[in-house]
Amino acid sequence: MERRLGVEINNRGNLFRILGAPDATKSAGDVLERLYMLTSEGALTPAKVHLHLQAESLGLDEDTGDSETIAVSTRRALIRPRGANQRNYLQAIRSHDISFGVGPAGTGKTYLAVACAVEALESERVRRLVLVRPAVEAGERLGFLPGDMSQKIDPYLRPLYDALYEMLGFERVAKLIERSVIEVAPLAFMRGRTLNESFIILDEGQNTTVEQMKMFLTRIGFGSTAVVTGDITQIDLPRERPSGLRQVIDVLAGTEGISFTFFRSKDVVRHPVVARILDAYDSFDQGRTGSEV
Repeated sequence: MERRLGVEINNRGNLFRILGAPDATKSAGDVLERLYMLTSEGALTPAKVHLHLQAESLGLDEDTGDSETIAVSTRRALIRPRGANQRNYLQAIRSHDISFGVGPAGTGKTYLAVACAVEALESERVRRLVLVRPAVEAGERLGFLPGDMSQKIDPYLRPLYDALYEMLGFERVAKLIERSVIEVAPLAFMRGRTLNESFIILDEGQNTTVEQMKMFLTRIGFGSTAVVTGDITQIDLPRERPSGLRQVIDVLAGTEGISFTFFRSKDVVRHPVVARILDAYDSFDQGRTGSEV
């Protein structure tokens, strides 16, 4: 807390003294009070402390009614947005037919999209969930992985499974997949289909080609919602193949019924070192681009 908020904290028992600039000391006091309230629910963990510090640095008070209104309710958790960008992202998903979440890893793009999908399914606003990813290798080759095609693509879909398990439970997810209420599939299997009354998520959208992105977006049927997530700084396509996500940002900008939410390193809700790593890479890339010019 001292390092993140720029204060000095002394304590004797349950009495705390916070030294620093007025705004910083107020923020530290607010975080301490919220963490103290959390102890009634269980032990504090480094992850909980980090998330509350992140919420404070982004100027989001988790106790406001606004946060409660925007929160996503699933069977096993109440998921609140952390920061203005996450809040805007959830509002965009709820109010647009197609939404794009673009930004670095760890900003909650996929997790919040899956949460909205689960909420829509449980409230019967949609009849099924379709979770899609392009099976593009990040340096490894599919052919060397063991098993049949389904087993080969499973690692690419694992982040989607993990979010579903957390929100619905392993057994319920397995039953819904068995009944085809939840479908998890590679992007190549989407061609020729029309998806009605579905909540569709395309994850890792930066690894779609221009043709694949157009194909995916034209699968949307009546009563459906689609969310596309991706990070245009981590494209694994061959250099000669332009990213469909990078192009669609220009093609569909300003189109009615479609929203774009752009995340930055400050929105990262993982370990704080992740945000510093992203900033370092951005600075390095900008320096290299400048020297080439």
